[in-house]
Amino acid sequence: MAGALGREGLATRRLLLLSVVAAFVGLAGGGAAYLLIHLIGLLTNLALFHRVGWQLPSLAHLHRSPNLVVVAAAGGLAIGFLAKWDPNIRGHGVPEAMEAVLTNESRIRARTAVAKPISAAIAIGTGGPFGAEGPVIVTGGALGSLIGQVIRVSPSERKILLACGAAAGMAATFGAPVASAMFAIELLLFEFSSRALVPLVVSSTLAAGVHSALFGTGPLFVVPTQHYAGLGVLPLYALLGALAGGLAVVINKGEFILEGLYARLPGELWHPVIGAVGFALVGLAVPRALGVGYDEISAVLGGQLGTGTVVALVVAKLVAWWVSLASGTSGGTLAPLLLIGASSGWLFGTAVNRLGPGLGVRPGAFALVAMAACFGASIRAPFSAIVFVFEITRSYQVILPLMLATVLAELVVSALMRESLMTEKLSRRGLRVVGHYEADVMVTASVGDVMTGDVQTLQATSTVGAARRAIEGSGHDAHPLVDGEGRCVGMVSRKDLLGPDVTENQQVGDVARDPILVSPDDTLRSALQQILESDLTALPVVDDGRLVGICTRTDILRARLHQFEQERVQEGWRPAFWTGVRRR
Repeated sequence: MAGALGREGLATRRLLLLSVVAAFVGLAGGGAAYLLIHLIGLLTNLALFHRVGWQLPSLAHLHRSPNLVVVAAAGGLAIGFLAKWDPNIRGHGVPEAMEAVLTNESRIRARTAVAKPISAAIAIGTGGPFGAEGPVIVTGGALGSLIGQVIRVSPSERKILLACGAAAGMAATFGAPVASAMFAIELLLFEFSSRALVPLVVSSTLAAGVHSALFGTGPLFVVPTQHYAGLGVLPLYALLGALAGGLAVVINKGEFILEGLYARLPGELWHPVIGAVGFALVGLAVPRALGVGYDEISAVLGGQLGTGTVVALVVAKLVAWWVSLASGTSGGTLAPLLLIGASSGWLFGTAVNRLGPGLGVRPGAFALVAMAACFGASIRAPFSAIVFVFEITRSYQVILPLMLATVLAELVVSALMRESLMTEKLSRRGLRVVGHYEADVMVTASVGDVMTGDVQTLQATSTVGAARRAIEGSGHDAHPLVDGEGRCVGMVSRKDLLGPDVTENQQVGDVARDPILVSPDDTLRSALQQILESDLTALPVVDDGRLVGICTRTDILRARLHQFEQERVQEGWRPAFWTGVRRR
């Protein structure tokens, strides 16, 4: 019990340390988001409008000049050279952060924290059809990782700091602290515990506070009040969710195909140039498709654009984003997905209104719902998407159809695709990412649940010869030694008894090891750790100093077998006339 209390005290102190560091990470992530967004604004104004300004300009009325192609190509070439210095800047960067968590002890190099925001600012500033959130997330994650490499923490704690930085970047960009924390949990942490959640909330909250102080406290997208028309229209939102799931499949598949085509091209340095020329040509036709697109999202949600304009916008944005992101250009995925989903939902709502004008629903409500469904299904993070869209619009009236459509979109994508936009690149590298959470029997079960109570013991005063015969006859590799009062005083294994200097008449207590004891209340994970670190096959279980059982590797594995049994499908109850069996 004292050992358990000591571990709990240590865990509390480590949690306090992580929370304090997470507060600093949150503030740093908020500052990084502010600097990056204004750097993008400066480069956009300089490159596309030939003026000095720090605010993100609307590209709706961008002058259609062939110079756009030249500017974009120059930006693509600069990104190509930056990618040679740090290959991790390619794409939106979240898969690389996931890979660092899974394979590199959550270590991200310092150059990534510098190269990623610069490359993203160049890409978006020259017209790239990306959002700023992806690079900010990666930059924040890199800051958290770097701090975790400077101070004394475990790799698991460094992972939490990386996730805190990523969540801080997202929260500072959008002012959505809850969704940012959930995003980090669903895509980066691979853990849901107080140890992870508390620092994550601290970091996200402070970063969102930075957003409020620097960008204001209102919603990111101001939308008209949407009215939920009751259960009668839920089937329409269910259909919308299914269609959004299909759209997410198209988005992902198209991106994967283009990435495969780029991989066949020689001269990786020139891939971003090709992507830049591609999005610039699209931008000459539809300027609204370029840049981060926040103004266009607001216009779609507010119903300020005509049907033809929305059709052109969604097609142009998708093509420009495909061509540029697949080339390895640095940029975010979230804003493009929001715009594509919102535009598609608005078109669906317009069609519904024309076919059934008496239903009383607005296209903006469908746009809002489709925005979350498309985003959540594309990255396989439905809960983050639901909360995120609610936070950035503050439109609670559509929460029910929002939830329904988003999970149905996720269901469609799960049925048709194995990987997501975030995991496909890792899968091609041979890294399998598990995206679901389940109760771990190693933590939920205790030693007392699986231990063997009937223990064959040896007296410490027995001879080595007698101990050898006892072990041979029992079939077990090790036995505990007890004194006259039943207390465990040692542990002896077959290996200990067969040492070169061990004699038959020697007392077994002379060759036994000091016992590594566990209590019935200890978790299986704790016992398994002790077994692996001590190179033993079994541990004595004591209660109030007296031996009450033994816990072996087989006992622990049997608990895992029980968990597997919980997943087996069982026959349900059926009436006798269904089975043809007469009940007596």
